[in-house]
Amino acid sequence: MSFLWAIIAGLIIGLLAKLVIPGRQPIPLWLTVLLGIVGALVGNALASAFGVRDTGGIDWIRHVFQIGVAAVLIAFVSPAWARRRT
Repeated sequence: MSFLWAIIAGLIIGLLAKLVIPGRQPIPLWLTVLLGIVGALVGNALASAFGVRDTGGIDWIRHVFQIGVAAVLIAFVSPAWARRRT
């Protein structure tokens, strides 16, 4: 079941990251989900490294880290994907 949650979280984080980046990102949905999953994992690690603690509620700061990392990944991968497709 945790694999399914990773895909769902990756989809949400990846789509939110695409909304943060200005312009159009010509990458497929599966790559958005994959980068969202990686962003979630790396964002969690960064948040822990910066001392962000788990709370009983929603960890907004942790989510900001996750979306930020995913946005950076999408911003770097998107132009490379576009060049590869032309």
